[in-house]
Amino acid sequence: MSRIGNLPVAVPSGVTITVDKNNLVVVKGPKGEMEQQVNPDIKVEVKEGELVVTRPSDEKAHKSMHGLYRSLINNMVIGVSEGYKIEMEFVGVGYRAESKGQMLEMSLGYSHNIVFELPTEVKVEAVTERRSNPRLTLESCDKQLIGQVAAKIRSLRKPEPYKGKGILFKGEVIRRKAGKSASA
Repeated sequence: MSRIGNLPVAVPSGVTITVDKNNLVVVKGPKGEMEQQVNPDIKVEVKEGELVVTRPSDEKAHKSMHGLYRSLINNMVIGVSEGYKIEMEFVGVGYRAESKGQMLEMSLGYSHNIVFELPTEVKVEAVTERRSNPRLTLESCDKQLIGQVAAKIRSLRKPEPYKGKGILFKGEVIRRKAGKSASA
């Protein structure tokens, strides 16, 4: 029994969900529009302000798809109604981030600046204040895309455990290691 798959997806006001005969689920809301192709074996129905996902049998493949598609559709509903936001912090001397439209220019301690082009679905805001680390805020209605973009940005300078420098997600705590100890 799938606990996640059996839960109905509540559809907030302002969000419309349509399912066509090819099992293409289209979710429209104030923040955007998203679509997801669902396996033909899985049945998706909209009833009385709720979306219900059902599976035909208890086969292992059907069980795994049941919870997966319910979660994907739920993430789409949350994305088009509320949106997703990821905040990152650049910790290190001389680390900077500057946004110019869909281009993000970062100085991360390398010999050259890194220019990162963002997808059109992702909005970026870079804030640099005196006496604090530069912060980067990513916003999108697509949870998967914003997570992938954030992971790619983080991979440019991963946090290291000795000095704690690098690109961190807001609120993330890096476990610090002790350096070499001098022998007496």
